[in-house]
Amino acid sequence: GAGLNDGQWHSVSLSVKKNRISVIVDSDVTSAAHASIPLQIFSGDIFFFGGCPRKGNVSECNTLLGGFQGCMRLISIGNKAVDLLSVQPNGFGNFSDLQIDLCGITDRCLPNYCEHGGECSQSWNSFYCNCANTGYRGATCHYPIYEQSCEAYKHRGNTSGFYNIDSDGSGPLRPFLVYCNMTDATWTIIQHNNTNLTRVKSANRENPHTVFFKYSASLDQLQATINQAEHCEQELAYYCKKSRLLDKPDGVPLSWWIGRTNETHTYWGGSLPAVQKCACGLEGSCIDSQHYCNCDADRDEWTNDTGFLSYKEHLPVTEIVITDTDRPNSEAAYKLGPLLCRGDRAFWNSASFNTETSYLHFPTFHGEFSADVSFFFKTTASSGVFLENLGIQDFIRIELFSPSEVIFSFDVGNGPSEVTVQSSTPLNDNQWHYVKAERNVKEASLQIDQLPQRSHSAPPDGHIRLQLNSQLFVGGTASRQKGFLGCIRSLQLNGVALDLEERAKITPGVEPGCPGHCSSYGNLCHNGGKCREKYSGFSCDCTFSAYAGPFCKKGKHISAYFGTGTSVTYNFQEYYTLAKNTSSHASSFYADMTLNREAITFAFRTTRTPSLLLYISSFYKEYLSVILTRNGDLQIRYKLDSHQDPDVFSISFKSMADGQLQHVKINREEEMLFVEVNQKERMKFILSSGTEFNAIKSLTLGKIL
Repeated sequence: GAGLNDGQWHSVSLSVKKNRISVIVDSDVTSAAHASIPLQIFSGDIFFFGGCPRKGNVSECNTLLGGFQGCMRLISIGNKAVDLLSVQPNGFGNFSDLQIDLCGITDRCLPNYCEHGGECSQSWNSFYCNCANTGYRGATCHYPIYEQSCEAYKHRGNTSGFYNIDSDGSGPLRPFLVYCNMTDATWTIIQHNNTNLTRVKSANRENPHTVFFKYSASLDQLQATINQAEHCEQELAYYCKKSRLLDKPDGVPLSWWIGRTNETHTYWGGSLPAVQKCACGLEGSCIDSQHYCNCDADRDEWTNDTGFLSYKEHLPVTEIVITDTDRPNSEAAYKLGPLLCRGDRAFWNSASFNTETSYLHFPTFHGEFSADVSFFFKTTASSGVFLENLGIQDFIRIELFSPSEVIFSFDVGNGPSEVTVQSSTPLNDNQWHYVKAERNVKEASLQIDQLPQRSHSAPPDGHIRLQLNSQLFVGGTASRQKGFLGCIRSLQLNGVALDLEERAKITPGVEPGCPGHCSSYGNLCHNGGKCREKYSGFSCDCTFSAYAGPFCKKGKHISAYFGTGTSVTYNFQEYYTLAKNTSSHASSFYADMTLNREAITFAFRTTRTPSLLLYISSFYKEYLSVILTRNGDLQIRYKLDSHQDPDVFSISFKSMADGQLQHVKINREEEMLFVEVNQKERMKFILSSGTEFNAIKSLTLGKIL
């Protein structure tokens, strides 16, 4: 049969006739088993069901298998039903360790403690959760595999790309795919199904043009992401030719948009919710000063009202309605950008505990059947309680027990239990360390940083409900003993972030925020980038790095950093000492290195002048040099005739020693010289000192003059 241990009823029929045996399971005749044997079989007068007696004559009943665990019913022998109730008073057969007239199998998958769609299966004593393809892990599929935000991915050292985020952590919302743009700020980009510029004609009040926008996440997922972000925005562009937005004598707008909460909005990109205006109306820069939108001037020429909507509670835009494009020559077009959100309010939310008796308190933590707690801490103290919540008998506590030991202890009615993680290096080194504790009906686990996770199994058939009733204490305990000294950051309970900073503002002995992130995250700044502290987080200063990007890792070319007086020289060919009487043949010896054209591209950044950027020399005292003058101008010098002065070309539209990356392209075709700086227009110069660059010897880069 199939799945015979699935906890459901199955039927078995055994038929023995003279020398033929048949077994049918679950009435499936097609897969029945038959056997012919060269013996005649006669049954005895005793049948044993479920196993063999432990005492008595064992020879009558002999099996290597253990006894059956489970239920049987509807037993019949020789087509005659057996009355199990008559077995009970020992009148008809006997039994041991049975419950008669009752099936006592425990269905361990009801209620189902597997979360987030995990599949439950069970053995006799326990249940198991299959978490494949759920996006969650752990004994009950409770804890998310994915980070809660792009900010969290960035601080694991990840670069821009597509990532799954789980914006409510272990809460009910599923993970979804976003694009994380890791610049100095971290942007989360969520696309919708209609990003093209769409033209609209012949729409009016009776027959409006309505468009709906469907996002790559549900509205609940979007709301969780928006709530967690520091700032969100969405660009809305409305192009118009004789198509008005607001202007109507009766005050009823002609076009509007609908946001997440299904409310109608009549302010447009760049404006504010309280005012029925466009951005130009707010700035007083509309093309007709009598109106609050450019489009309301109602002119027979294309104009637009464009800007970012940035009031978080109204985003994202889910619908746009346009009604004024049915007059002659009347037309409109709209374009809605993706939802852009920046930052993560929870990730840097922190508090500093300055005395051992200081603590923050929050409402009771409810994690009856599954609870997870995660946070970062840093301290120089050797011990202290991070978090505690008490019940009448039950409790939950996480503490730094010694400089290298964190203990997660709790009681759900089976007596106190604890999980300990030992670190080989001290944890009170004033650097950020990550703690994740989880307790569910199957096990409790604790993880510190990247150390191996420790876990304890729950006792079988013990108490499983964690019942707390007092306040949750953070940074201390109800008895004010063994308080924590240091910082706690990004505290989350079952995926919900606690606002430590708001509570710290009104609590003596606790300060909002926590200084000093570079000691922990400075190693994310590469290639000479310097870590700079910010109130929430840090940034990498790439001024003195040849690389750019949030971690100074983006190098589009081969790059080098030049200190004062340093340079790189590349020799094209060595100078061979020739016999004295052959000096006149030098030109023929080096003739293969004559250039009539060059194409040179490079990028540089500096704040120092004057500087030599590039110098190409020849054996005939000819040269090409590119230098920054004292006032930051770019100067190119060509000397292609050793008997003439060099051609000097200066390019000065702004100082190029401003610390920004400058791109330079130099192209020469004989006497024609073309120079392009920062992808701006090409400049053309004419050389007068010759067209042949003979016997080039070496290239030198980067020496401060």
